[in-house]
Amino acid sequence: MFRRIINIAAREMGQIVRTPIYWFCMVIFPIVIIFFFTSLLEEGQPHNLPCGVVDADNTTTTRALIRTLDAYQSTAIVAHYPTETEARKAIQRNEIYGFLYIPKGTTQQLVSKRQPTISLYYSSVSLAAGSLLFKDLKVATTLASAAMGSAKLQMLGKTEHEIKAFLQPIAIDAHTMGNPWLSYNIYLSAIMIPGILLLFILLITAYSIGTELKFGRSKEWMQMAGKNIHIALIGKLLPQFLIFFTIFVGYEWYVYGYLAFPHPGGLPTMLFLALLSVVSAQGFGVFFFGLMPSLRMSMSLCSLWGMIGFSVCGATYPVFAMDKIIEALAQLFPLRHYFMIYQASIFNGYPLINVWWNVVVLVAFAALPILTVRNIRKAMLSYVYIP
Repeated sequence: MFRRIINIAAREMGQIVRTPIYWFCMVIFPIVIIFFFTSLLEEGQPHNLPCGVVDADNTTTTRALIRTLDAYQSTAIVAHYPTETEARKAIQRNEIYGFLYIPKGTTQQLVSKRQPTISLYYSSVSLAAGSLLFKDLKVATTLASAAMGSAKLQMLGKTEHEIKAFLQPIAIDAHTMGNPWLSYNIYLSAIMIPGILLLFILLITAYSIGTELKFGRSKEWMQMAGKNIHIALIGKLLPQFLIFFTIFVGYEWYVYGYLAFPHPGGLPTMLFLALLSVVSAQGFGVFFFGLMPSLRMSMSLCSLWGMIGFSVCGATYPVFAMDKIIEALAQLFPLRHYFMIYQASIFNGYPLINVWWNVVVLVAFAALPILTVRNIRKAMLSYVYIP
């Protein structure tokens, strides 16, 4: 049995070496994806987002407010517009992400203890840019109002403690856990890159089995395994597992070791999750091919399953806030369970027993081929490939 597995694995390595698509999808593209995403989000957060100003008041107070806004790291005042219409058209032309409108008489209303209205306009087409710009606009206008109120209270003879209690009766002491830098690189790369790796594993697994039928090598493959489909699959998937596992471990070394992403969970948990992820994706790929013993249909199903996983994994939108049916279906995607184990045991350092359910599900995904191996054996021995 072991000799048969080694012979089939050697045969598979020969096919991998001779077939460029294996090199691209198993080595080159994954490495490119790792460096692409981590370098794209290298700065952590966007800086100097272009913002405009419509200052109809044009006083010392409003100009100080504009300088304060321009000093923020995320915002850069790039243009002054005469009217709201011109600023709105600039947003529509993607020249700016938002603008601050200061109506005429704002300073006079502040001095006379009336409440002026300052308008904030920002684009939500780009969610991250719009949200960051809105935060800076709101903070700058709030601080300007507080500064004016503080000056008035000082003139009335109030102490610093009384002024602080009046302007800010509740002080918020915020502590960001796990990612105090609020780095988008840590938030997004840690789930996008593994998701793409799992997608490649799904596709290559289905492709490698389907090409045995397409190129008329299926009977030779089964003869080498003594017509034992389990030996045939183990021998075929073993080289792929070693390559993908090496890529996965290399990704973890790069982001957790070199880039120093937070990982209080430690090395054993990372290696265990890499192992589970690769074997569960391979198991899912074999299962899909067994359901539809067709190269085209199985790869289409793997592609669909892998892409939907990004939406239902819970990294960008919480699964518990989705419709109950979608919340239940999310449990059928390996990326969902990868994310749950990652955020609990690697990102936050909790023991694996806290996510035992997700570990069990990934093991179950790896065992799914048991349900369809008979269909694969039948297809390899009797089916005729139809393009």
